[in-house]
Amino acid sequence: MRQSRRTGIDASEQTEMIRHGLFRHSRNPIFLGILLSFVGFFLMIPNALTLMLGGISHVSIQTQLRLEETYLHQTHGDAYEAYTQVVPPWL
Repeated sequence: MRQSRRTGIDASEQTEMIRHGLFRHSRNPIFLGILLSFVGFFLMIPNALTLMLGGISHVSIQTQLRLEETYLHQTHGDAYEAYTQVVPPWL
């Protein structure tokens, strides 16, 4: 990701679309990794707390994804639309 690495959405910053590496297979490889980590955490320590943390993380990530998808559509237009037709959001 190099210079395109960021946290959150900064409308004043112009970044390029990344389509190589893990982004060839999933539009959200970082969030996928986070969710898989929570699944692993729950499998290691299966209790209500780890299940709740995983659920909260899932809801938070889904919210962030909706915001980022809207931003990327506005920023990159047709190029991002074409990317979404080829690469799935998860796997």
